[in-house]
Amino acid sequence: MENKFPKDFLWGAAISSYQVEGDNLNSDWWEWEQKGKTKDKSGIACDYWNRYKQDHDLLEQLGVNSFRLSLEWSRIEPEEGKFSDKAFSHYRDILIDLKRRNIKTVVTLWHYTLPLWFSKKCNWNKSESVGYFTRYCEKVMDKLGSEIDLLVTMNEPRLVLNRGYLLGNRPPGKRNPVSFFLARCHMVKAHRECYILAKKIKPEMLIGITQYCNDFDFFGRPKFIGWLAEIVENFYNWYFFDEIGKFQDYIGINYYYGVEIHLWPPFITMRKERPELTQMKWGICAEGIEEIVLDAWKRYKKPIFILENGVAVGNDEIRSNFINKYLNGIKQAMEQQADVRGYFYWSFLDNFEWESGYDIKFGLVEIDYKTLERKPRKSFYEYKKIIQNNCL
Repeated sequence: MENKFPKDFLWGAAISSYQVEGDNLNSDWWEWEQKGKTKDKSGIACDYWNRYKQDHDLLEQLGVNSFRLSLEWSRIEPEEGKFSDKAFSHYRDILIDLKRRNIKTVVTLWHYTLPLWFSKKCNWNKSESVGYFTRYCEKVMDKLGSEIDLLVTMNEPRLVLNRGYLLGNRPPGKRNPVSFFLARCHMVKAHRECYILAKKIKPEMLIGITQYCNDFDFFGRPKFIGWLAEIVENFYNWYFFDEIGKFQDYIGINYYYGVEIHLWPPFITMRKERPELTQMKWGICAEGIEEIVLDAWKRYKKPIFILENGVAVGNDEIRSNFINKYLNGIKQAMEQQADVRGYFYWSFLDNFEWESGYDIKFGLVEIDYKTLERKPRKSFYEYKKIIQNNCL
């Protein structure tokens, strides 16, 4: 059957610690919320910290063979140099519980949020940040490495840089090109050092980053500026992959939408297949994921994992159609020899969507934030059917 996926394909879903755990008090994002910079305060979030077994029951029901989650650095090292055995023990319990259910663990070391002490002392724009992050990585590998199947050192570093160091609308709230440049250099160096360190501890583990990628198109595709599209895509999508070079075993892609660039106002619009936009004001553009995957494959010839792909909508039927369309785009790229090893829907649960708060609904599982009741949506069962059949 031509729509079959490889038998060892990783079918997964994804979350991040800060967005679902609740009460991460020692984080820079928690302080950001207290300053009124977000629509809602995260508070207890989905209480995954205490209800993880209930959520893992749902993962089993969904039928995934892998799960992407992150560790909260501010729980593990709430004060500089003071690591929490309690936090390590709890994360170990979470990972072991997943492994008991034959669910592979894809673990992100850093998904946006930083310990408050790190943010105050140096953040990424000072050179000592590299040593602090590498020390954190070493502790994680020592305490939890045996339970990690695939390691993501950093989630979307470019987005953190743009929003936190140029636009100033996310922590650390800077608008400084010099800080942007320095932070970028230190993030690259930190990843490289963590890669070397983790490989010594667990050589067989795949290690890399995941990057937020968009497919760019120029309206009308005027040939005389075709080179501009390549420049934009190189800077936007591929800079970090290029910089970390050989210090990566796979290419991690987070893809949501395509972008159309015009030569007249409005200069940037969403590239979309359907007229309505999502709750995030993003267009739905499934053909773009095929193009992004093929571009990544041609550039790097490394295994590709789609580590985030999802849609925030009130109409769940759109979510089901979205999953099928985007997976079809991925399959089309695989038919052209792209080595895609796994797909992770974002997000498994409705969660705290950063500055947008709790109104944004990405989840396969709906959360009632008053009772914290979990309720699988119809798209949950649509995705389950795809996983069970291993095909579209």
